[in-house]
Parts: sequence; C-alpha cells; structure tokens
Amino acid sequence: MKFGVNLINFGPGVGPKSMEQWIRTSEECGYHLVMTSDHIAIPDEVHVRYPAPFYEPISTLGWMSAITNTIEIGTTVFVAPYRHILETATACSSIDQFSEGRLICGFGVGWSMQEYQALGVPYHSRGAITNEYLEALKVLWTEPVASYHGKFIAFENIHTGPRPKRVPPIWIGGYSDSALKRAINLADAWHPIRINMANFKSSGLDRLQRMADESNKPIPAICPRIKLKITQEPITSDERLAGHGTIAQIRDDLLTLEELGCQYILFDTYNEDYSVSDHATQGLSSIVTLAEQILELDQETIRT
Repeated sequence: MKFGVNLINFGPGVGPKSMEQWIRTSEECGYHLVMTSDHIAIPDEVHVRYPAPFYEPISTLGWMSAITNTIEIGTTVFVAPYRHILETATACSSIDQFSEGRLICGFGVGWSMQEYQALGVPYHSRGAITNEYLEALKVLWTEPVASYHGKFIAFENIHTGPRPKRVPPIWIGGYSDSALKRAINLADAWHPIRINMANFKSSGLDRLQRMADESNKPIPAICPRIKLKITQEPITSDERLAGHGTIAQIRDDLLTLEELGCQYILFDTYNEDYSVSDHATQGLSSIVTLAEQILELDQETIRT
C-alpha cells in the first residue's frame, strides 16, 4: 500500500513557497504521491469552502514535475468538463514526459453549478460529458493520429505527440452509482473521499463489487482520500471518519484499509475549519507527525 498527500493549493497563506515546502517535505518524509485540487472559476459557493487564491492544477503540476524527483504527482480530481479535451490531453502528456512517467490523473464531474455557469458548460450534462471525455482521452494518449466522434466531444485526425511516457492511471472520484460505473468501465481506480469505515465497506466496496459482477468486469483499484485529523482523545462516534482520531485509531484505520485491498491512501488535512487562517502550516505539521509516528512504524509495509 502506498501513501500520498493532498497538497493545499488554495486559501489564505498559500503560495509558491508554502506549496514547495509541502512538496519537498512530502518527498523527504517518504510519501509516494502528492496530488492537487481543481477549480478554475471561484464563484461564491466555491469561495466559502475553498477560498481564493486557488492555484490551477495543470500549471501547478508542470511546476511540480520540475521540483520533484521520485514522488508521483496527480490530481484529486480534475473536473473533466471544465477544459477542452485536447488541452487536457496535451498538457497531461507533456507533464508525464517532464516527470518521467510519474503522473496520475484523477477525474470527477464536480459539484458547483455556479462554476459550470461561469465556464459556459452545461451542468446537467456533466456526467455524459465526462464519460466521453475519458474515452477520448485514452485515444489521444495512445494513438499517433486520433479521432473521436461523440455527442459532446468530437475531433478528427489530431496528431498527438508528445504522448505520455506512461499512460497516466485514471482515478475516478465520487460515490454515486454513476461514479462507480465510470470507475469500473473507464478507469483504473476508484477514488472516494471522506469515508466512514462502516459505510465504505457496505455501501461502497460491496456496491462496487456487485456492479462490477453485473458488468462482468474486475473491480478497479481502490484508492481513497481520507480526512486526516489527529486528536489527543479517541473519537468514539459511529460517524467517525477514517483518519480522524488518535494515532492508534488512525493506525488501525490504515491497517483495515490495507486488509480491504486499498492500493493507495491519500491524506487530506483540510477540514474546512474556517477559524484557521493558515491551513497550509497546520496541515504540514500533521503530515510530518503522521510520517514520524505512524508511517515510519510501518515502514516495511508501506515502502513495498
């Protein structure tokens, strides 16, 4: 099982210096992956949850490829319909080349109707657009001259070089039936976020297995993003999120997730606590504590 960090690329106190510190610290601590979030337009309903400044992920990933050496880089997650497919395909191919094949691309459909409106993209078609997007993306990443004809996406005889050094693994975010079907049919991994362990097993993994069986396909890799919140006292609520609690509780969560077959765990330190003026500093402290007090204890397990 591999471990990653969700880079805080937005909000007060965030800038190139804070992000570089996060990335370098994550690599030095032995994390395997660092991922960045996606918004382009920041309307009010986004700003109250993920305040500006918000550093755009494609340009950020290009920069990340130059300041890292071995750690994988990626998105949690690109909102597919926000960008033209040819822009995303070419940009990601270039980033994968620059990083020597270290790119992972998470994709989702997004949630902000205001952001869709600002970008001039039909909100209620976002699922269908994303499905075509993923189909077309694979063509653009693997064919020297690519064509695709869909309802929302169409192009003919596009020369695609440079193609990726490694076709980036595609992770699908979301918990809906549509998201799970998308992960099974069009992706390499399912990437749920903010999981409660009981619900993750029953309404998540069990549902994923049932839907995969119905499609006569194998389940994709399981790569959740969990909210990291280290506390001094145990959290006893049945609603406790994985990654919330004492060092001992978080360690047990990770062992359980490994037993469930998870291949990656991404740690997200952003808890939407609006009283915190500098989430980057607070989050960096948490990922260092996690590496020192939990991950190093299980070093032999997580380094394999």
